[in-house]
Amino acid sequence: MRAARRDNRHVLALYVLGAVRGQPDFTVNGTAAFAPASHVRQLALDFAAPPTPTLDNFVPGRNAELLVNLGRLAAGASQERIFYLWGESGSGRTHLLRATVAALHSAGTSAAYVACGPTTGLRDGLDCMDCVALDDLDQLGAEGQETAFHLYNALRERGGALVASGAAPPVQLTLRGDLVTRLGWGLVYRVHGLSDAEKVRALTDHAAARGFPLLPEVGEYLLAHVRRDLPSLLAVLDALDRYSRETKRPVTVTLVRELVHAAGAQAAGSRIQGT
Repeated sequence: MRAARRDNRHVLALYVLGAVRGQPDFTVNGTAAFAPASHVRQLALDFAAPPTPTLDNFVPGRNAELLVNLGRLAAGASQERIFYLWGESGSGRTHLLRATVAALHSAGTSAAYVACGPTTGLRDGLDCMDCVALDDLDQLGAEGQETAFHLYNALRERGGALVASGAAPPVQLTLRGDLVTRLGWGLVYRVHGLSDAEKVRALTDHAAARGFPLLPEVGEYLLAHVRRDLPSLLAVLDALDRYSRETKRPVTVTLVRELVHAAGAQAAGSRIQGT
């Protein structure tokens, strides 16, 4: 069991660091050097899964009003029962849907989250839930769309809630017309992804909460060389903090380079040598 968990962490580390854009130079005092394999390999294995999405750990950016309204829904204080969230991949739609369902569960309310796809079949019993979250609703096939249409009507008649998401606003969805119309009857929000400045600010605040300052150049390097979604960036930052404490070295661009190099080498099946 422990070995399987370590393997999963290794895969996660390569995923988080997998979007390396080119291979940055790694030198020590001007001399090409190998990354400290044992330390960095262990660091990669120490990556933990991102924290469970909650409404509290969502960085709102330009989505403050949406976050407030989802919080009201979860607390049973909202008159609005239908929400449709749209935005580009990585904007935080899935986080918000999962977080809303988790908040409803914590409040003792029945709720279900469904990740939709072309062959997704919406299971029986969803119409009896207090809230259903349909993520990537626009990916449903014809049968799924029909079921979603009837689910919408059933929830609305019972006073239940539906929180759905897609990549485009309702008027641009290529779904059956009656379903598109009903999605437009509720609150429609665009989920805005964080700007680079907002991501750096979130990273800086996270680093401060962990007790170390984040140098501006480190934040810029992370945005340029690792996956740009916030959970991945925070996971890298947490790993760097642990590695910094173990090696008694500050979190600098050099430290980040070691990790990026090691991950790139492991993904390619080769060791790292700077130029």
